[in-house]
Amino acid sequence: MPTQTVHMAVYDTLADWEVGAATAHINRPLWQKAPGTFQVRTVGRSADPIITTGGMRIVPDVVLADLTPAASAMLILPGADTWEAGELAPFAHKAREFLGAGVPVAAICGATFGLAKEGLLDKRAHTSAAAEYLAYSGYSGRDSYLDQAAVLDGDLITAGPTAPFEFAREVLRRLDVYEAHVLDAWYRMFGQSDPTGFAALSEYEAQRTTASG
Repeated sequence: MPTQTVHMAVYDTLADWEVGAATAHINRPLWQKAPGTFQVRTVGRSADPIITTGGMRIVPDVVLADLTPAASAMLILPGADTWEAGELAPFAHKAREFLGAGVPVAAICGATFGLAKEGLLDKRAHTSAAAEYLAYSGYSGRDSYLDQAAVLDGDLITAGPTAPFEFAREVLRRLDVYEAHVLDAWYRMFGQSDPTGFAALSEYEAQRTTASG
């Protein structure tokens, strides 16, 4: 299968912890249905480096103006301190373009505020840090808010800031990276510290090794 690119937005104060589980396991071939099918590339407003909240320096692979839905399998939008001020509105505009083209968008924490201001959550099931938080955006989607860690509604994934593994689970689900029972085991292991998840993943890996040998 040809490699598909998942684009992750990068900007100053990006919340490192919110997206690491998703991007790491998109890139990691272990347990995947079709190893090597996906790669993650970063997209910035310009080609200038950004500094994350954790102090990591990232040089964008792609400039936002050059990104098209046709070249992407998904757009991931992390939280950052500047979403509420509107500084990252161009990324919300790009999310509208992606959703209009039927390409998935995954937003977590502050990025959900940006999508709310863009009007993209008015009629889609969604979540965030809290319903009251999104209310400050002035959006009209309160009736579509779900008090859940992460929500998948068609091509849109939303999550709150304390749900990086639930967010990753829905991203991996929408991209169809793992078989359903593997995704369940993956979440039990990483999201719930459940040793049965590790056992199931180890068994799956051993079965694949035997089958390929």
